[in-house]
Amino acid sequence: MLFPDFTHPDAAFREKEIKKQIGWIEMTHALGGSYCRVLSGQRRPELTIEEGVGFAADCIKECLPHAEKLGVTLILENHYKDDFWEYPEFAQQMDIFCMLVDRIHHPNFGVNYDPSNTFLAGEDPLELLYRVSDRVVTMHASDRYLKEGTIEDLRKEEGGAMGYAKRLSHGEIGKGLNDYDAIFKELKRVGFDGWISIEDGVDGMDQLERSVAFLRKKVKEYWPEFK
Repeated sequence: MLFPDFTHPDAAFREKEIKKQIGWIEMTHALGGSYCRVLSGQRRPELTIEEGVGFAADCIKECLPHAEKLGVTLILENHYKDDFWEYPEFAQQMDIFCMLVDRIHHPNFGVNYDPSNTFLAGEDPLELLYRVSDRVVTMHASDRYLKEGTIEDLRKEEGGAMGYAKRLSHGEIGKGLNDYDAIFKELKRVGFDGWISIEDGVDGMDQLERSVAFLRKKVKEYWPEFK
């Protein structure tokens, strides 16, 4: 993966990242897509919260007229870390993520909710969902587990190393820590009817098939109107 890094302190660098994101918006449109993911940028130690939120919000707002023109919605994910980043996501923590979301109000902007990533921030995925559920337009269905150690061990490793920490792994959906009944109940309550994409299959197609079956059953339970 390679996502725009909107929290870089150099304005010229951020301008290049805006052009990069606009290119991905155009690619999304050319391929017939309606949603294009966007992130905040890296959590550089020298950044204040206000600086980072301001940089990221301004850059995303610069991209939105292009997205609107092409009928594409930018979706901000509560992400963990891009594969090519040294530092974790600037908006990884719930309060900062919500601050950034609250700075941007546009019909072509929304949230891509990933419950598993919230665990990596040491926070409750349901608490985050309740705070942003009315802004969620797409969702990543996933489950996570640590192959070894603890969340605290992971957080000690996340700065100063490229990509994901090696102790982190995806798991079969429905077998991990996420409460999908509570998640889907809240999404149903706010009228969510968007895409739910699957993040699984790391350990083979059999695992992916079980995850698909689990999600189809749950979707039918909470959205029986969808076939």
